[in-house]
Formats: sequence, C-alpha cells, structure tokens
Amino acid sequence: MAIKKSELYSSLWAGADALRGGMDASQYKDFVLGMLFFKYVSDKSNDSKSAIYIPEGSSFYDVAQHKGHPNIGEELDKAISAIAKENDLQGIIDTISFQDKEKLGQGKELVDTVSNLIRIFEKPELNFRNNKAEGDDILGDAYEYLMRHFATESGKSKGQFYTPSEVSRILAKVIKVSDAKNAKQTIYDPTCGSGSLLLKAADESPIPLSIYGQEKETSTAGLAKMNFIIHGHETGEVVGGYSTLSSPKWLGDNGTDLKSFDFIVANPPFSLKNWTQGFNPSEDSRFTGFGIPPEKNGDYAFLLHIIKSLKSTGKAAVILPHGVLFRGNAESEIRKNILKRGLIKGIIGLPANLFYGTGIPACVIIIDKEDADQRKGIFMVDASKGFMKDGNKNRLREQDIHKIVDVFNNQLEIPKYSRMVGITEISDPKNDYNLNIPRYIDSQEPEDIQDIAAHLLGDIPAVNVDSLTEYWTAYPSLKSHLFDNSKRAGYYVPKFEQDAIKQAIFKHPEFVAFSATMDNVFANWSNASSVYLKSLKTDLKPKQVIKELSESILNQYSNMPLLDKYDLYQHLMGYWSDVMQDDVYLISVDGWIAEPKRIIEKNKAGKESDKGWTCDLVPPSLVIEHYFKDEKRKLDQLEADKEAIAAQLAELEEEHGGDEGYFADFDKVNKGTVAKRLKEIEKDKDAKDEVLVMKQYMSLIEQQAKLTTDIKTASETLDKKALAQYAKLTETDVQNLVVDGKWMKAIQIAINSEMERISRRLTGRIKELLDRYETPMPELDKQLKELEEKVNAHLAKMGFSWS
Repeated sequence: MAIKKSELYSSLWAGADALRGGMDASQYKDFVLGMLFFKYVSDKSNDSKSAIYIPEGSSFYDVAQHKGHPNIGEELDKAISAIAKENDLQGIIDTISFQDKEKLGQGKELVDTVSNLIRIFEKPELNFRNNKAEGDDILGDAYEYLMRHFATESGKSKGQFYTPSEVSRILAKVIKVSDAKNAKQTIYDPTCGSGSLLLKAADESPIPLSIYGQEKETSTAGLAKMNFIIHGHETGEVVGGYSTLSSPKWLGDNGTDLKSFDFIVANPPFSLKNWTQGFNPSEDSRFTGFGIPPEKNGDYAFLLHIIKSLKSTGKAAVILPHGVLFRGNAESEIRKNILKRGLIKGIIGLPANLFYGTGIPACVIIIDKEDADQRKGIFMVDASKGFMKDGNKNRLREQDIHKIVDVFNNQLEIPKYSRMVGITEISDPKNDYNLNIPRYIDSQEPEDIQDIAAHLLGDIPAVNVDSLTEYWTAYPSLKSHLFDNSKRAGYYVPKFEQDAIKQAIFKHPEFVAFSATMDNVFANWSNASSVYLKSLKTDLKPKQVIKELSESILNQYSNMPLLDKYDLYQHLMGYWSDVMQDDVYLISVDGWIAEPKRIIEKNKAGKESDKGWTCDLVPPSLVIEHYFKDEKRKLDQLEADKEAIAAQLAELEEEHGGDEGYFADFDKVNKGTVAKRLKEIEKDKDAKDEVLVMKQYMSLIEQQAKLTTDIKTASETLDKKALAQYAKLTETDVQNLVVDGKWMKAIQIAINSEMERISRRLTGRIKELLDRYETPMPELDKQLKELEEKVNAHLAKMGFSWS
C-alpha cells in the first residue's frame, strides 16, 4: 500500500519534533537529515542501482535493535562512520555525533531522544525500499520539504544554506539547462549551501550533467553531498571548508586557472563584508578589466568569479541584492565594464522577503557569454508584485514562476511587467549604466483621481468607464446598455440604479453568451483531460502528469478575454498540491484501487480506539453522493429538522429566561428541570400559560430525541451501505468517481470562482463609481438646507430659536 506525500512529510517533521527543545533548528537539522540519509541508503542497499555500499552490521535496521540501550548513540556513530569509510564520504556524512551530550542530553535523556528518532524512521511511510514512483523524486521532495522548514526555523542569521525551490526553478529555466546536449556538459554552484539550487538546475537537463559545488561551511557541504545522493546524483562533487573567493578549488587542467563550466547557478551571501580575507584581489585575474569591488561588499566579487568561471558560450543565473543594479563608486564602474562587454542578457526583479537570510528585495542577473559582443539590449522583468504570504516570509506561487519563465524565455513585452531595454538607453548620460528596474519599467498602478466636475454636476467621468476596456471588449454592447454618453461630452449617465446594476450585467445577452462559452471551454479541456487521466497506470510519473495537465490548461485558456490563464493555472496547481498529488502517487503504486481502511487512534496511554473508516482515493462522501443520493438527502433533512428544533428550544429559553420568565428560577434549562416544574404546576388553574410553555418545551425535547435516534440509525445504515459499495466498485467505477466526480468537479468549481471574481470586479467598480458621483454638490447643499429647515422648525415648536 502506497502512502501519501503529506503523510511522509508529517512523519519527517515529527523527527524534527523529537529533537526540538533547547537545540537551535540550524543544529537539529543535521541530526534529522543525517538520519534520513542513513535510513535511505539502508533501504536502498539491496538495490542494484545503489551507489552506496553498506558494510555488514551497519544498516539502520542493525542499529535499530539497540534503541533503548545505553550504547545507542555509539552504535549509530559506528555504523555511519563505517558507511562513510567504505564510500569515501568521511568528513561529509559523519560530521555529527549521536553521542553529543551538549546537544542531545546526558544519560537516559540522550538514549530516549535518539531512540525516539529511530522509532519515527521505523514508520511504514518512511520505508524507502519501494516508496518511489518511477521518475519521481519523492524522497528528494521530502528532503526539500525539511530544508525549507529548517531554514524557516533557523532565522535570518542561519537560514542561508537554503535557496527557496521556487527561485531555484526560475534560475534553472532562464539559462535553459533543458537545452543541454551531451553528458560532458557541466553545471556549477560556487556557494552551493545544501545543494538544493544546484540540484534543481541539474534536474532541468534531459541528460546527466557533471555537477560541481563548493561550500565554505563543512557541515553544510555534507548536507549537499547527502542531497546529491538522495536525489540520485551520486557522482555530483562538492568541496567543503574553503571560501570560493580566497580558495577556489575547482581548477583547470593546469592547476592554476579556474575550471570553466557550461552552466552556473548561485545564491551567494548578500553583501559579504570580509570577502577579501585570505587573498589579494589586486593580484587576482578575476577582477582584471572590470575593477575591484568595495572592501566591505562582496556582491560583485562573486559575480566576477562566476563570469570568469563560464565557458565562452556559458550561461549563468545569479541571485544578488537589488543594490548591485544601481550602487555607485567602484561598483558603478564594474557594472559599466560588464555591460560594455554585453555579458548581461537579462534581469529579473523579485519580491522582497523571499529569502531566509534577509528580508531585502533581490534580483536575478542572467549572464550569457554566447554572442555577448552582438547584444543590443537587456531584457528586464519586474516580478516584484507576484507572490503569496507564507508565514513571516513571502513565497512565489506556481503562476508567478511560470509567468516569469514564459515572459523571459520568449522575450514577451508586457506593460508594467517586462520590456527589452536597449543598451543605448542604459548608457545614455541620464541613466549612466544604472540598471534599477523602475527606471525602465513603471509598474505603478494609476491613481484613481476624483473628478471635481462630476462631483459638482453629476454623471460618471468617461475616463473611469472607458478604462474598463477588457470588459467592453468581451461584451461589446454592454457599455451602451449601462450608460448614455449623449448628454454631456466626457461623461456618462447611468441607465440603472445601483441595486439593479448586477442583474443588468448578469442578464445581458453578451454576458450570458460569454459564460456559456467559458463552460464549453472548460468542458472541452475536462473531456480531453479525463480521457488522459483515466488512462494512467501504475507505471505513471506523477510529475509528468501534472506537467501535461497544467500545460494543457494554459493552452486551453491562452487567448480568452478577461481571464488570466496563469490564475487558472494556479487554481489547478493549488488543487494538485492539496489533494490530487497524493491521489496520483497512490495510483502510481496501487493502481485504481479503492480500499477502505479503519481509522485507529491511540491515546497517551497507548490505548487504541476505532474512529470509523475512510478511503484516501475515493472518500466515503464521494461514494454516498454518487450511489446513495436519496438516503443522503433524507439524512440531511433529518439533521435540518433537528437544527430547527434546537433553534425553537433556544428561542423558548431566551423568551422565558429573563427575571420574570418561566425559566427564571432554573439553574439549568433541560428535560429534567422542565419535567419537574411541569409536574408541580400541571393541575394549577392559574398557571395555564406556563403549563403550555412547559409542554411545548417537552414536546420539542421529545421530537429532538426521536430525531437524534433516527439520525443515528440513518447514519449507520448509510455508512454500512457505503462501505459495502466499495467491494462492488470496478476499476472503471473508481476512475469515473475520482476523475469526474472528484478531480474535475473540484477544478471546475475553482475555475467558476475565478469567473465570479472577475464579474464581481466589474459590478463592484461600477457601483463604486455610481456611489461616488450619485449626488452632486448642489443636490447635497439642497438636502442639507431642507434638513436644516426641518430641525429649526422642530426647535421652534419646542421654544428654541436658532440664530
């Protein structure tokens, strides 16, 4: 039985929880990731493709036998050390100790902590022997998940080991690693951290590339090497413990010049202050012809190292702080020299607060040496406004990533977003090689200016109405249906009151026709996608599935008015992440099988309790909706009746619960207290009204009790019917339920919500304009005078005068 990705992730994070406490996230990540690596290579030790040899007695399962024993930490260290020695990984995977008393505690505390961590990795969902869809890096994704969370918890000063995967994907795609032609080509990251950026870029290549990295922090370099192995890039090389600037370790055949690479990606430490430590820049060829960066800011030092390390046709994408685009003095001169050589192909401005080491905005500089001397311009993208909030950080959405890559790679000029900026414009004295993106792309939204004449004389300014161009293009006659422009030049007179605008729009023939067209567009996409999805077999590649599906929805909606295809793409990708991804991974292992499973929960004492049953691929609600609509409708009606009874009871309690009410003396109003009171007053002729109230209450209580019983019976009957139905489901039934009843239905609801949002935006804007200019100033003055006269008249009647 396959497991869901979300379950894998939660189990891994439970491993982090086992070590949480006084230890900083930047420290306990090493233990969790080290254990993950140990478990992974142990599970893969019998795989003929595994590049890691596990010495006898040194697997995870050998060590697990010692959990709870005083020597558990020692046994772990011995096993990992043996693996490191046998696989030339010394100083890489054995840099931490599971006997570290300072971090893991002493005596029983250390034994319990390490043993608990082992128990977590013994869970079925962390068995990596078979839990991998062919062609899909499920464990690599899990490693990535942990790295993101550790970076989040490590804070600004210690989270720089990780580049957000969304940004990594952009870098890989804009230098077109996918165009790699042969296995001799190379990719390099001079400040590779945990290796995530380098791996994301390497994975874009259709063929294996030779991978090289350097990382100053030894323990982080160890994480990178483990990351390489877990992602299936065992031959990737990383050098740890040396600064790339003072001690570059990847050298050419002569042993002195820098090795040159086909592709480079990098996210160097921002504005490094001590970058000159250990060498003399004035004697270094990397800066010859460009200039030496400021002593206390190493941004351009890393950029020049990358330029020097590129082959003559090499391409690089580098993340740097926005300041490199416009800072003056020495950096201005370096920037000018780089631009004069035509080395910069493009610049992408990113949102602020994306990175874990800093909150400042950054940019991606794309270097391309191929035909650099012929370059006439730089393609700029201002992507600073496209993001979502994710805790205390910002995060690029799937739609932001796709749009950036599409626009850059296709050189699409979009107002307020992207344009090709000529070198002559950049070199013009008014710009003087300043690359600050706002100089060339005005991304500010126009101010919504109040029209004084409209406030004085009424009517709607034509400039406001005409600015809704995309709507008038989609609905050509709608504007004239809503407004009359014949009375005063430059202004429109509305034909409908505010409360009638929505219906006037929604019932307009062009609006109705457009909605019908949108339904047909979705139906065409849905029908084609359903056929594709129902053809999936256990050998499927989940990431290829979502690529096919998402690209098809982009193509389907690429030329539709009003709708932004990237918004629809985001809806699909969001649903994939939340639901569909887990389903497809289940299908990749088990096929189209719907097997119900019991939900067993344990309390703190270890006692198990049965919480019913469920089915991940085909939830019970889906079976009920399809096969037992009448039963569900009757059950819903019973529950609605019970809610109505509860409302009547609450109403009675509120009506008669005051100081003078019939329930005033009750400590608590319930069946027992009311029955007791009714027995006391039932024969009292003076208490007829109170008796009626008490009897009404008791009648409602009895109805409520009967409904509760009926609901329980109906629920149990429906539950049994639904459970029994699973045994009758054929593969075709499961496919229809999942693809049509679950996936496509959810995606259609999301896309319809986008249409509704667009429609609300139109009606909302028109109502806003109507409200703004509905009553001109003379009319307001008139109303004010009338009200003033009424007030004065009332005051006069009361004997007051107002002078």
